[in-house]
This record gives sequence, structure tokens and C-alpha cells, in this order.
Amino acid sequence: MTDSRKILGIAGSLRKNSYNRLALLAARTLLPAGAELEIVGLDALAPFNQDTESSPAPELVAFKTAIRAADAILFATPEYNYGVPGVLKNAIDCASRPYGDSAWVGKPVAVIGASTGQFGTVRAQLQLRQSFVFLNMHPVNQPEVMIGNAAKAFDSQGKLVDETSLKLLRQLLLNLVSAVAPSRSRSVAR
Repeated sequence: MTDSRKILGIAGSLRKNSYNRLALLAARTLLPAGAELEIVGLDALAPFNQDTESSPAPELVAFKTAIRAADAILFATPEYNYGVPGVLKNAIDCASRPYGDSAWVGKPVAVIGASTGQFGTVRAQLQLRQSFVFLNMHPVNQPEVMIGNAAKAFDSQGKLVDETSLKLLRQLLLNLVSAVAPSRSRSVAR
């Protein structure tokens, strides 16, 4: 049995070179020893339709399998119109259905976000955290990682170079990995 902690990174943007996808790539380089980060895209998920939830598409089955195989979740969310992007909300809804078959239950979770705006993704992160209550996820709330002015925080090759963001992201990842052990104990006790 391995002691590796598996984190599933989910970017709330479909754009290949989005700042949030780049933030997840930066997170990969900052992981504590014994942790790994798999990044999944959301472009293959169809819009949620309750009429088809009892016979999910293979893409949704694969997505839910990846969530269940992960020890923790790391969301990287942009902010659209003061909130969570529709594609990310759709993914959350799809993987939580049908009722009683949510893939999110009990997972430690953390949120980061990058935006070209000055305030990063503060409102989207707050909105996303509200979903964790119903999903019965266990949020790691500190430190908050909101990468504002992303055009300056990343260099021309897409590397995160803002020292404050790097420091906060490194600490958040350490805290997220530390949160895995208690959740593993809970899942064994069930």
C-alpha cells in the first residue's frame, strides 16, 4: 500500500491556457513530498439533465470515478459575473447526482483562483464554498489563494512567478494534504 496522497485538480475554465489551469500546473510543482496532482478537464461533460441521470454518459462515469479515486480535490476557479463559471457548477451538479450517489461526499477540498482583475476570484470562491456544505465536503479554508492581476502574476511562458501567490499556494497544498489522513480514517470507519 502506498502513502501517496492523490489530489484531483479541476479548473473551472475550458480555455486550454487559462490562468486557472496554469495555477494548477504551478500547484503540481509545489506539492509536498508524497503527493501527486492529476488535472482533469470539464469539456467532455454534457449539461446536467435529470432525465438522463440514471444512465450517465461514459464521460461522467469517468469523471465520478476520478473524483472517488482522489484523496482530495483542488478547484481552480475563475470568476464570471461575480460568481462560479457555469461549466464548473455543471460539473459539481453532474457528479453529485443522482441523489444519494454523490462522488464529492467526505472529500477534503481547497479552492484557488486566478483573475485578471484586482480582487482575484474572491466572490466565486465564496460562492463555491457554499456548495461544499450540501456536498458534505471538508474545506481547507486557509490560506486563501486569490491570484489577482494574473497577467502580471504569470510570465510569458505561463509560469506563476508572483512570490506571494507561490508562498500561499505551497501552504494551502500542505494543509490540504494534511487534511487527507483524517478523511481516510473516517472512510475506513464506515
